[in-house]
Amino acid sequence: MKIESICSAINEGRVRITDHAEEEAIDDDLTFEEIYYSVMHGEVIEDYPRDRPYPSCLIMGRNFSGQVVHSVWAYNPENHWVVLITVYRPDPARWIDWRVRVKK
Repeated sequence: MKIESICSAINEGRVRITDHAEEEAIDDDLTFEEIYYSVMHGEVIEDYPRDRPYPSCLIMGRNFSGQVVHSVWAYNPENHWVVLITVYRPDPARWIDWRVRVKK
């Protein structure tokens, strides 16, 4: 998935936020402004093209203070809307350089 499509949808206000994402943002003390910022300056680290109902991806970015933020986004290619599925501050014990999952 192209991050540019997600950024464009965010910039144009075509965003839906799941209840789960909202709860996770609150739990991790993240504002949507900094989540969007992390996407605009982030990179796709995992791609899930077979997800349903829409393809999705995991984006790694940093908030205003440089802390790492992971967010999962789905993209509807028909209407160009995005859905923020979840967001979290990743556990360093579970990630290598914040981009690769540690294998169990």
